Amino acid sequence: MIEKFFKKKKTENPEPLSVASLKPIDYPALVILAWAKAVEGNEEIQSWLKDNGYPELFFSVHAIYLKDEPRDWLLKNGYAHLLAMIHLAEGKQQAGKWLLQNNYETLYHIGRAVDHENESWLWLRKFSTQDIFMLAKSIQFIKDQIEENHNDMHAINKDL
Repeated sequence: MIEKFFKKKKTENPEPLSVASLKPIDYPALVILAWAKAVEGNEEIQSWLKDNGYPELFFSVHAIYLKDEPRDWLLKNGYAHLLAMIHLAEGKQQAGKWLLQNNYETLYHIGRAVDHENESWLWLRKFSTQDIFMLAKSIQFIKDQIEENHNDMHAINKDL
């Protein structure tokens, strides 16, 4: 099921993933707030996450910034659900279906909210906590910046 969503480059012996191989994600509010600040670019907090037992949050920050290696790390280390939330935030609707099928409703609504879906913002406001809401806002801000940079003619010309 999971391997259908996460299409990887073909390898000789691909290792299929199952929902059972996913690691739990349940963090105290202060860790969620630290994650939000790390997403916003605070490198000191990014390092703290990596060095204090939250490598999945460290790698998710870099995956949000479109880095392939952290995306691979999340997939290979039991955090495909975090990667699916990032994919959904990037408009990949199949990721949302997968999240809902596997009972990751909060991650589903974070991803949809980041992708500017008002119904998910309302859901988060009603059913999640302020730290989760702030995390979604931080991710949305960065994703919007990335999109703006990709669409900026001056940024495109710099690469030429």
